[in-house]
Amino acid sequence: MTPARSNTVDGILRRSARRVPGRTAVRYGERAWTYRELDDAVTAAARVLLAEGLRPGDRVASYGHNSDAYLIGFLGCARAGLVHVPVNHGLTGEDLRYILEQSGSALVLTDAALASRLPDAVRALPLRDAPGGLLERAVAYRAAGQDGDGAVSPLPEVSDDDLVQLLYTSGTTALPKGAMMTHRALVHEYTSAVIALGLTETDRPLHSLPLYHSAQLHVFLLPYLAVGAENTILDGPDPDRIFELVETGRADSLFAPPTVWITLSQHPGFTTGERELSGLRKAYYGASIMPVPVLERLRARLPGLAFYNCFGQSEIGPLATVLGPEEHEGRMASCGRPVLFVEARVVDEAGREVPDGTRGEVVYRSPQLCTGYWDKPEETAEAFRDGWFHSGDLAVRDAEGYFTVVDRVKDVINSGGVLVASRQVEEALYAHPQVAEVAVIGLPDERWIEAVTAVVVRRADGGADGTPVGERELIEAARARLAPFKAPKRVVFVDALPRNASGKVLKRALRERFGTP
Repeated sequence: MTPARSNTVDGILRRSARRVPGRTAVRYGERAWTYRELDDAVTAAARVLLAEGLRPGDRVASYGHNSDAYLIGFLGCARAGLVHVPVNHGLTGEDLRYILEQSGSALVLTDAALASRLPDAVRALPLRDAPGGLLERAVAYRAAGQDGDGAVSPLPEVSDDDLVQLLYTSGTTALPKGAMMTHRALVHEYTSAVIALGLTETDRPLHSLPLYHSAQLHVFLLPYLAVGAENTILDGPDPDRIFELVETGRADSLFAPPTVWITLSQHPGFTTGERELSGLRKAYYGASIMPVPVLERLRARLPGLAFYNCFGQSEIGPLATVLGPEEHEGRMASCGRPVLFVEARVVDEAGREVPDGTRGEVVYRSPQLCTGYWDKPEETAEAFRDGWFHSGDLAVRDAEGYFTVVDRVKDVINSGGVLVASRQVEEALYAHPQVAEVAVIGLPDERWIEAVTAVVVRRADGGADGTPVGERELIEAARARLAPFKAPKRVVFVDALPRNASGKVLKRALRERFGTP
């Protein structure tokens, strides 16, 4: 039974299904679901999960690729009172085992192709494309209008304050932690996203990033279901498929991390004008910092496209601040101002708010925040101090309330006793035409404590004469834009930067790789 004052995650879909029942909600491959059909499938999926012997509060891991079944599995868990645990489908071995065991997941929803990776004795249920899979059973239940024993069983009552998901942090600096998200927190975040990002029912969004990532699921797909838009789920951010859907008018809104925008901007068809993105009306970027030179090139190539910068982290649902299209001029490095339900400030190491223009750590108060980390009381106490959540991000706030992220606290480089923000060095190097990607890290050094080191991916086409750029040239290019102590002491060239699925560079992996002579 649904409480009269319920405001749950699955309730978002239920209300849209009553408001626009016949409108297409989701397309995936050859399948399409109206809002009424999708809502019915979610109810059926909830009954399938409960028929597996699960009880409200049990954790259910989801280890699969993008699909309509993945979405139905998440919302089915929400409607059944279960706690969904999205798992990076690239994880294997001990990394995968850690999340399944740390979360205490009673069941794993998985794709058939991934099932063999699961640890022994883990109980699994196929998400799709299997006779006993969740999607197939949900469709059968929905068609029959009843449970397998011929009786319709009532669904459990779910409260706003119940947990609905464990969002595991990306683990770029330590073992992942499961941020405990309630229905109430996520619904607040959906409202913030709808307002700050201008989401409307007439938008035609593409969802190409992994749905296990909180940005794609909670900043875009669920908020877009809330407003009644027509959504297209892709297996991944394939440039040719994105061009096709935009050019044919089937998509006009796209969220992607800077890595994907860089790939699209460097696509041969795009640079020659053979492929076109002019059909896009809204471009959202986030998950990692967008280099200003890249953004400038994109805006020059697509002057009519509205760009939104989205910033936050898993623990806040994950949207915390937005820089809107009309706010970019003169502040393209900014991540914007806090969204509707977020209060933010910048503090020093003692937790005191610092004056505008002064660097410090960003802290938050918000109903969007997690209630803590699953089974990690010490980490929870460390993050939630003095009535604020400590983000670990270093930023500067200006007099108009705009935030500019300087770095992660753990990524600031101590070079000769002077703190250097890696982002500033990266921006200087991105201005060089032969730099495709760059990550700046600090490596142990007897003289400098930490030597500013740039790890660079060169553009494949080389320089004007075909000669690839070298270390000395890049160091001099950085010196022309930075104070000498900030310029790299060393440049390392690689074929690709290690990243997690959200596009964040794994600087910890780079420090481990290059930190030993």
